Amino acid sequence: MTARTDRIVILGAAFLAGVALCLGGILLLTNRQVTAVANSVSPFQSTVGGPFQLVDQEGRATTDRDLLGRPFLVFFGFTHCPDVCPTTLFEISEVLNRLGSGAERISALFVTVDPERDTPQSLKDYLSSFNPRLRGLTGDPAAIAATLKSYRVYAKKVPLDGGNYTMDHTAIVYLMDKDGRFVAPFNMKRKPDELAADLRRYL
Repeated sequence: MTARTDRIVILGAAFLAGVALCLGGILLLTNRQVTAVANSVSPFQSTVGGPFQLVDQEGRATTDRDLLGRPFLVFFGFTHCPDVCPTTLFEISEVLNRLGSGAERISALFVTVDPERDTPQSLKDYLSSFNPRLRGLTGDPAAIAATLKSYRVYAKKVPLDGGNYTMDHTAIVYLMDKDGRFVAPFNMKRKPDELAADLRRYL
């Protein structure tokens, strides 16, 4: 083998070693980035939810602290809602029914966006048509406004003819973990058995 050939071989080996080192560095960096993303909490997740002080349909004071230790679902609506609210509450009821005894280890909240009309008694009457584990919450306008803000819920009064009104509002079911932290919007566009199986992962 000539000196020229030796140099070519050495240069080729050095080049291949450099490529391998470069690829290894890229893979290591990529893996660290993926791990960091997987272990991080998005800004949206970390800012949804928080302390609240409301009253349930039995007139009992209820705070976020009362829910710690078990996962819970939260849906915001109002008793005069013509379609979305009763449909969603029916779907949540079906999921709780599918959970059987497991439903005792999860909470489900219906928080009003219309505190002017939704008193504890009106919530109690309204929720009597759904699963008894559904808990309705109301409060004075300031307390409700603070809760809506902490959950990033949009709610706006829309005047109707005759001096009446309806409410536009966010129609998301929030899944919160045992520590009161937001997990994700709970996708209700699935069969009740699938939803129940998903919830069991957080019990």
